[in-house]
Amino acid sequence: MTGTTYWTRVATPLGRLLLTADPDGALTSLSLPGQKGGRTVQDDWRPDPGPFRAATEQLGAYFAGELKEFRLPLRTHGTAFRERVWAALDSVPYGATTTYGEIAARVGAPRAAVRAVGGAIGANPLLVLRPCHRVIGADGSLTGYAAGLDRKIRLLTLEGALPA
Repeated sequence: MTGTTYWTRVATPLGRLLLTADPDGALTSLSLPGQKGGRTVQDDWRPDPGPFRAATEQLGAYFAGELKEFRLPLRTHGTAFRERVWAALDSVPYGATTTYGEIAARVGAPRAAVRAVGGAIGANPLLVLRPCHRVIGADGSLTGYAAGLDRKIRLLTLEGALPA
């Protein structure tokens, strides 16, 4: 990533989220406290809530149950494979779930690539916004979530994919 990285924190029911954006205002990451692989504020980053007004409003509406689809500029950097997997995540609708195998099929990967798909999903830099929480095991089990299974359950319950 080149140029200035802007950051802010946003209070949510899941904890204080750390959001980062590039100089154009596109979101580059959203990390939750204690998240495996989550970002931490760097010395050369600039604190500025300005670029995050729309994200803050939309996250508030989402957690209030009033927003089902985020409309924000996003910019992530990953391998071509990860970018395809992340794009497939973006197509999983609110309130629905999919499996790692279904994501593999969507990106044209063989069934044996389920672990690679899981790795790409686990590396998703935009938790909540890019709905990796909607991916479950083939047997319906709630498997891995970088920010913890309790948060995955809260998100799926909010969206109605799990009973309250």
